[in-house]
Amino acid sequence: MTDAETDADAEVHPGATLGSAAGGPTIGADPTIRSHSVIYGDVTIGDRFTTGHGAVVREGSVLGDDVLVGTHAVVDGDCTVGDDASLQTGVYLPRNTTLGDRVFLGPHAVLTNDPYPLREEADLEGPTIEDDVSIGANATVLPGVTVGEGAFVAANAVVTEDVPPETLAVGAPAEYEPLPDRLEGGNDA
Repeated sequence: MTDAETDADAEVHPGATLGSAAGGPTIGADPTIRSHSVIYGDVTIGDRFTTGHGAVVREGSVLGDDVLVGTHAVVDGDCTVGDDASLQTGVYLPRNTTLGDRVFLGPHAVLTNDPYPLREEADLEGPTIEDDVSIGANATVLPGVTVGEGAFVAANAVVTEDVPPETLAVGAPAEYEPLPDRLEGGNDA
């Protein structure tokens, strides 16, 4: 572990790396950072942050309060994550991704930011996931896509275009349906 600004109640497990020789991240009150997690030096994180084992939060990212970055999940730099967000095991957020408040990303959900990997020069454009969105396990969201407030992306869906608010996205490529009554109301923290 290297230097990091944390409070006395911080639980940082052996083998976690916070920052570098150039400085540590700023982390709010009461974090739990499990072994083999890596938090880069110029990261800012709110209160009650929790990681699984081997989580990575890269440079320039800003995370709110009560954020979980699960085991082997990666926040790949210059990302913004709102309050009460839950990134389950193996989630991948590429550079320039924005997540709102109370967002849930199921195991191995993958967001992307490169429209033409290695084939063509293009600007990297991360997705925007608005407040109260749930994204199921193994779903994929393509570059520049906005998933609207309160939407629900089903497991294994491949989201290729914007999802309207309060909509269910299902299939590959995803098709949009009205949100079932039982899924309405946002995500409870």
